[in-house]
Amino acid sequence: MHFEILVEDRSGKKTLEILIPKIIGYNHTFTLHAFKGIGHIPKDLHRTPDPKKHFLLDQLPKLLRGYGKTFINYPGNYKTVVIIVCDLDDKCLKLFRRELLHVLNKCNPKPETRFLIAIEEIEAWLLGDLSAIRSAYPKVKEEVLRTYINDSICGTWEKIADAIYPGGSKKLIKQGWQSIGKEKFIWSENITPHMDIELNNSPSFQYFRDKIRNLIES
Repeated sequence: MHFEILVEDRSGKKTLEILIPKIIGYNHTFTLHAFKGIGHIPKDLHRTPDPKKHFLLDQLPKLLRGYGKTFINYPGNYKTVVIIVCDLDDKCLKLFRRELLHVLNKCNPKPETRFLIAIEEIEAWLLGDLSAIRSAYPKVKEEVLRTYINDSICGTWEKIADAIYPGGSKKLIKQGWQSIGKEKFIWSENITPHMDIELNNSPSFQYFRDKIRNLIES
């Protein structure tokens, strides 16, 4: 099986580069595509997206239509699926999933697609394995980690920053989004290699892991 995986930023891509082989093994293939943020689903799903807006949701209708037309020409025994990985942030999960499915259902032909959503952010998957954080950052502030509830809407990247970044999230915010993005990439690079995918306590990561495995086994 081949997986085409779309993720909203570089830090998410780095996380998945390390995690996906742990989930699918080495008998299957995958390609990761990172964007410059999540963006918004366009009102007109058939308009040509602005190439300067390299955001996941802005490009999604065009991409899914393209995958549908490409996959239909593949031989029947070559199974390919599109995986969309994005953060829930502060959106309503039920409504957001409905909007994503609407985009997919407007495609003809429709590619095999799964929407796998990190709650609140993909950093929640890092926080799902506190042992991995401790291994990567032995001087982590335990009092901060102890306040975290898995997959809670609480400012997930800020929680990690408060636990491991000198000066915490307030100092990082003052430095701007470019610095925040850089640090999130570093956290993914440092923490993810230590993660145990079988022991991760994030429900949204467990859902992601199990959905990928179910696709392989089906």
